[in-house]
Amino acid sequence: MSLKHGLLGLLILEPYTGYELDKEFRETMKYIWQAKNSQIYNELGKMEQNGWLTSERIIQEDKPIKRVYSITESGKAELLYWLSAPEDDVNNALTQKSAFLLRVLLAGNTNKDAALKLLHSFREVCLARKTEQEGIRAAIARDEPDYDHEITLYWNLVALHGETVLQARIDWVEKAISIVENSAGG
Repeated sequence: MSLKHGLLGLLILEPYTGYELDKEFRETMKYIWQAKNSQIYNELGKMEQNGWLTSERIIQEDKPIKRVYSITESGKAELLYWLSAPEDDVNNALTQKSAFLLRVLLAGNTNKDAALKLLHSFREVCLARKTEQEGIRAAIARDEPDYDHEITLYWNLVALHGETVLQARIDWVEKAISIVENSAGG
């Protein structure tokens, strides 16, 4: 995914201010794509130059001017093209770049207590994320009446992916902890 396509995917639903778009992006896509506020605003400027969106400046009393972004027909066409174009995304979805797993791989160079501390820490993060994940399903259910069923169907598929991967990580870390605890190393 590219940041611009994620933003277009949100703007196809409804117009947003930059602030709202940044907030919505972080809430809906935080587990599949991260972007800094500055990256989002930079991308919005480029997309407007490309004609993929327009913005309207709204003067507010006692508040800064706000800018509301809307997707254009050209932006819709770009999003649909990207969605249908053959990509390497399928192979990339299976690739991991994880400093954590690198630390696990190299944990044999430390002691058992340090390795267990690393694994226990990962388990705690996974369990906290599981609680957050439950909130995602609730948010989709809350938003479902506002959007076409086809849209929320695919949101639920991504949520299911997140839940499945997270459960696999929890299962793995539980087994890993057990293996390390029962190992002869010290």
